[in-house]
This record gives sequence, C-alpha cells and structure tokens, in this order.
Amino acid sequence: MSSPDRNDTPVLITEAAPSFEEQHAARRKKYAIMMSLRFPCLVLAALFSHTWWLALFFIVLSVPLPWMAVLIANDRPPRKTEKASRYAVERRAIEQKSTTVIDG
Repeated sequence: MSSPDRNDTPVLITEAAPSFEEQHAARRKKYAIMMSLRFPCLVLAALFSHTWWLALFFIVLSVPLPWMAVLIANDRPPRKTEKASRYAVERRAIEQKSTTVIDG
C-alpha cells in the first residue's frame, strides 16, 4: 500500500547520451544539408548576374557555409533538459523545546 505522499515515478540514475553512431549520423546529415545549400547559392548568383547586388548577396552567403558546416558538424549535440526524479531525503529541522531555567 503506497502513501499519498509517495512519488511513484522511477528514479533517474543515469544521464545516458545518444550513442556515438546516432550522434555521428546526425552530424553527417547536418553537414550534408549545409554543404548542399552552397551549390544552389552559386547557381542563383550566376542566374542573377545581371543584378549585381543580388548576385553578390548569394556569393557572400555561400562563402561562410563550409566553415559553418564544419563547426556545426563537429559540435556535440546539446544535452536534453529533463526534469529528473531523483532520490531525495526530506530533512526536517529538530524542533526547539522550551526549556525552563531554575536558579538555585
């Protein structure tokens, strides 16, 4: 029989991260997506070559993409914030008793 004050959620004893293979696959996917955006930027720059400012915008946009792709692909994934149920002992202060001092 459980008391109404008892929390029946399981206690988290480990904060396991995703496996290395899962992390690597996610990083490879991010890298591929970012690097695949560079080619369309260059094609759009060629298509808008008659509008110099728009072509320049696409070229400038494509220049930092490889650098950003490498930084993002080499970064570890952020930890997931979960409200964990941890074992905690309820501590209560000892109540102070009133004492009577008798002078003798």
